[in-house]
Amino acid sequence: MSTFSSLSSPPSSMVYSHGRPLRHHHPLPFSSSFSTQLKSNRGWGHGRLVLLKVKCLNDPSTDASESGPTSLSSSSSTSTGISSYSWCAGLGGLGFLETAYLTYSKLTGSEAFCPIGGGSCSDILNSNYAVVYGIPLPLIGMVAYGAAAFLALKLATKDLPFGMDEINGELLLLGTTTSMATTSAYLLYILSTQYPGASCSYCLVSVLLSFSLFFTTTKTLGWQKIRGELGLQLCIAGLVFAALSTSYNATLPPPEKFGEKFLPYTPTEIKAPSSPLALKLAIHLRAIGAKMYGAFWCSHCLEQKQMFGREAAKVLDYVECYPEGFKIGTELGKECAKIKIEGFPMWIINGQVLKGYQEFPDLAKASGFEAGEFSEELAKLAKQAEEANNIQP
Repeated sequence: MSTFSSLSSPPSSMVYSHGRPLRHHHPLPFSSSFSTQLKSNRGWGHGRLVLLKVKCLNDPSTDASESGPTSLSSSSSTSTGISSYSWCAGLGGLGFLETAYLTYSKLTGSEAFCPIGGGSCSDILNSNYAVVYGIPLPLIGMVAYGAAAFLALKLATKDLPFGMDEINGELLLLGTTTSMATTSAYLLYILSTQYPGASCSYCLVSVLLSFSLFFTTTKTLGWQKIRGELGLQLCIAGLVFAALSTSYNATLPPPEKFGEKFLPYTPTEIKAPSSPLALKLAIHLRAIGAKMYGAFWCSHCLEQKQMFGREAAKVLDYVECYPEGFKIGTELGKECAKIKIEGFPMWIINGQVLKGYQEFPDLAKASGFEAGEFSEELAKLAKQAEEANNIQP
């Protein structure tokens, strides 16, 4: 509560102005830190009464009213933070459900339902762009969305795991959403350049969710803090871009990575011997008319042949798409151009197209291979592949 008081008074208990009594004067308990000096060219005692507004020490209502806005601001900030993290958790949950469905479709070989219709969804989701270093892209997305949702929930409740403090939790969430937004931007570029006119609802929804997660996180942390971590974000974005580029360049026709240099055709040499399973499966694949399409410069094609071994690789019906060598502008071989090949390696088994590097269990399943004595070995390989997919994000 504020009051007014004279800063100067005569020795008596009355204050006079122009000879008339004004009112009784009672000293006020001023703060010890309060100090002032008044100067006047007329001096004191010329009928001028000086009044100043001062703050009383023993008035709690004043403190409460002044501290009110600060308390409200703090409460509002906390409420906003929790609300923003809840939004992040919700967006992450939606992304997790979408990618979990796509992962199930990818691992089981079933076609994903395309809301818009047509075959664009399946073509894109089954292309080489849907696999990164042999790991299905939807599986990577499922892990990323799940991690973002989990972190956001823990930050909202301030109950972070593994003894992590809030600052590190926020940095981890920022790094996760930055990598997701970078991946979405890269894939959106691929979608627009490699599949012009195609529609993929799942791709566009994922782009929307990942960018919404990123912008919600940056808003929650504040632009000042984001600017302070700009170096970290650029580093993460660069690593994601490099990883995606390296993976795709190893499996797709290299439009410019070799420059103008001509690469003469060089047959690949396989030195490792074939296992009994590999040899029997290769014989079966050739018997049913299955074909593997590849390029001599493709690293994954080489890995696929090495998986079969020396003897079995010679049995496979392999089609080289650049038998005359490769240079920018070189056309695909006639057989490869006829089937409209999109990347390497690619299998056609009983009319079914399998894109990218394939494990023995996948080839056996697609070709109807009767494992017999190799049933246990195939089951073991399938289990190992599943564990590897679960361990690697």
